[in-house]
Amino acid sequence: MPTRRRFLQSSVVTSAALATAASARADAGQKVIVGVIGPGGMGTNHLSLLGVRKDVEIAYVCDVDTRRLEAAVKVVEKATGKAPRAVKDMRTVYEDKTVDAVFITTPDHWHTPAALLALKAGKHVYVEKPVSHNIREGRLLVEAQRKSGKVVQVGTQSRSTAFLHEAIARLKAGEIGDILAAKAWNSQLRGNIGKAKATKPPKSLDFDTWCGPAPLVEYRPNLLPGRWRWFKAFGAGDIANDGVHDIDVALWGLGIDTHPTRVACLAGKYFFDDDQEWPDTQYAVFEYDLAGKKKQLTFEQRIWSPYVQEDYENGCAWYGTKGMLVCGHSVGWKLYGPRNKLIAEKRGQVDLPGHHSNFFACIRGEAKQPNASALAGHLSATICHLANISQQLGRTLTFDPNSETFPNDREATALVKRQYREHWGTPRDA
Repeated sequence: MPTRRRFLQSSVVTSAALATAASARADAGQKVIVGVIGPGGMGTNHLSLLGVRKDVEIAYVCDVDTRRLEAAVKVVEKATGKAPRAVKDMRTVYEDKTVDAVFITTPDHWHTPAALLALKAGKHVYVEKPVSHNIREGRLLVEAQRKSGKVVQVGTQSRSTAFLHEAIARLKAGEIGDILAAKAWNSQLRGNIGKAKATKPPKSLDFDTWCGPAPLVEYRPNLLPGRWRWFKAFGAGDIANDGVHDIDVALWGLGIDTHPTRVACLAGKYFFDDDQEWPDTQYAVFEYDLAGKKKQLTFEQRIWSPYVQEDYENGCAWYGTKGMLVCGHSVGWKLYGPRNKLIAEKRGQVDLPGHHSNFFACIRGEAKQPNASALAGHLSATICHLANISQQLGRTLTFDPNSETFPNDREATALVKRQYREHWGTPRDA
């Protein structure tokens, strides 16, 4: 069964056609001028889609690896007939007052720092998930967006997917009764990244800038590409990679606009014998106290088990007093009533071009708010960070949603933030 990433990549051609149709009526004088920061794996998907839009001009591509930078230029030139400016320093993009918006598709440890710099420079921001490397960063992003008044769209494209909007509408209409619990799961077979010794980075890579405000570690060949997310200095594990998509949809259906008050997580490396630092097996439970009414969210992860759960490899489910709705957010959903009767179902695919369109509509004032706001991204990313903190400390934690700290627990509260090195990208007040 294909993973979500393969599914999304296989949809690029179809999505490109949809993007072209969606923007065909756009006035050329209203083009949004964009720069794409970190056009690697997912960034290339964005470039392919943005390149066929008539309402967008890709002015810049920016990457610290010259090989990726050259490849990104070719993607844009092939799609548009015009080569964008290629730069290694994102600040060059931010300093250009003609640039309206940036797409931040860097590794996770750069997501919030890069977004904060962009907002300060007056740019609208599309930032990939997870929005943050830690809880404090997410709060800084939410506050920076509010202060700037600019649009921030998080790369959880399910929020712009029509068949999922129908599912959420059915939940809000009470079709499964009072929803007391939800579950999200991430099950697929990841690769073993092996064990590697430190070496010199490739000549094409400015590794110092790649590390940015994170600690400057020694380069190792199993760090790039993409495997940085398994290292604590740069990512937050697969819960914050693929898992956050399912967690975000689960929270959306629960109608949650706050953090949980309690979390417990058991996790570890049960399968892989390699350099990965985050769990390959994880079970986390979160409890919400909503004005005295409690709800529960659970998350399961097995990144060595490519088997479907309730019909979907990765997905989420909501359990109500009158039924349940089970969803594979890049595949479809099924709604069950009393006695497990199938009442309704729908199939579909994630709508990345639709997510782009919502972002640009907000920039032009045609839509009031982004479908995946900075706050929504912060809430779902915080779930990932809370699970990881509980797992690291090996105990149940009590969390204060207002202060975003762990009351009377200095050990846990210390993990709300991270250690930065002195760098031009280091967030202030972090």
